[in-house]
Amino acid sequence: MTSVQSAALKKVLKPIHLWAIAVGLVISGEYFGWNYGWGVSGTIGFLIATLVVTVMYVTFIFSFTELTTSIPQAGGPFSYAHRAFGWWGGLIAGYATLVEFLVTPTAIAFALGSYSHFLYPQLEVLHVAFACYLIFIMINLLGIKESATFSLVVTLLAVAELLIYIGIIAPHFSYETYVTDPMPFGWPGVFAALPFAIWFYLAIEGVAMVAEEVEDPRRTISLGYIYGILTLVVLALAVMIVTGGIAPWQSLSEIDYPLPAALGIVLGRDSGLTQLFASLGLFGLIASFHGTVIGYSRQIFALARSGYLPSFLGQVNARFQTPHWALIAGGVAGCAALLLGTTDQVIILAALGAVVMYMISMAALFSLRRKEPALERPFEVPAYPYFPAVALLLSGVCLVAIIYYNPALSLWFFGGLALVTLLFLLTGRHKTH
Repeated sequence: MTSVQSAALKKVLKPIHLWAIAVGLVISGEYFGWNYGWGVSGTIGFLIATLVVTVMYVTFIFSFTELTTSIPQAGGPFSYAHRAFGWWGGLIAGYATLVEFLVTPTAIAFALGSYSHFLYPQLEVLHVAFACYLIFIMINLLGIKESATFSLVVTLLAVAELLIYIGIIAPHFSYETYVTDPMPFGWPGVFAALPFAIWFYLAIEGVAMVAEEVEDPRRTISLGYIYGILTLVVLALAVMIVTGGIAPWQSLSEIDYPLPAALGIVLGRDSGLTQLFASLGLFGLIASFHGTVIGYSRQIFALARSGYLPSFLGQVNARFQTPHWALIAGGVAGCAALLLGTTDQVIILAALGAVVMYMISMAALFSLRRKEPALERPFEVPAYPYFPAVALLLSGVCLVAIIYYNPALSLWFFGGLALVTLLFLLTGRHKTH
């Protein structure tokens, strides 16, 4: 394998593909996972948490787009932090992003298993989850254009399905149901709910991972991001609010299939429409699972190419031009996580990785504005420095809340970071970066 083959990715993606990857990466967050937030905050408490997180993501994405269009590399946040802060910045951003993108597909695989079990009780949740990894690694091995076309089709189906769901459920919305026991845990509950609100948007930044495979990155990336975040804000708020008015939140706050369950309440559990929706609901989960597999493989590829992971993980398949070893290694890690955690734990861990990465990315934006004023910036964040400052501040609030309410998981996360840093220093790799 030549060095060109080991490092070159095909440039084939257009704005519509990026919109599909952006929305597809995240859209499973509208189908499941967020409802665990009701369990710690109630409906109004969770609405407040979601509005705070929505402001964080809108300001973050506009800021992050400046970085992605200025430095369109597969490493995404790792590349920006490395350029701004050297080896330690790259290490923190790379570790946080890798944790986020390795455990996010695990949570989605759990939900795919649960949806399938809801439809066909004879199917085991874990068996379906393992099968998903196998199937989607095979699809991703075939090439990025094929993967992106697949993303586009399932994302369009998933968006259409959510709109149909909102249309069926909205006439049955009850304001009295929605505001019954609205904030049972007060303001502390709002803070505890932040990681579940993050799940509505988590992983949209994964578009940065395919920046090297975009035909015209300077123009295309900003369009993909901005249309993507606007689509998700509308869907997230609509789905959460209409679902909250169907039944007491306590009955929907601890399951992996809240939308079919809400339809079951309105139409009857055995209704053909309920069964059809649960079947189609798999599209949203498949879109996100597929997108996060693309994301983790490009992050592993970029870290290996830069010497942060074993070099064989940075190889590209000569025939399909896809990072085959990175795809397989991430799949093995994800299957291990399936055996070790629960859905809510995995969501919290993914959110922890995300907010650490958001903070160092915003810090990198400020640093690069100061250190490299002449850097070509095809897209400049509006209202600088306020947008990145708001994103940085709210990410910090989310980080404190996640650590406070989940000390054991946080200890695992930061313990892993400390161990990786120590290994990096002991092997002398920091001297070569």
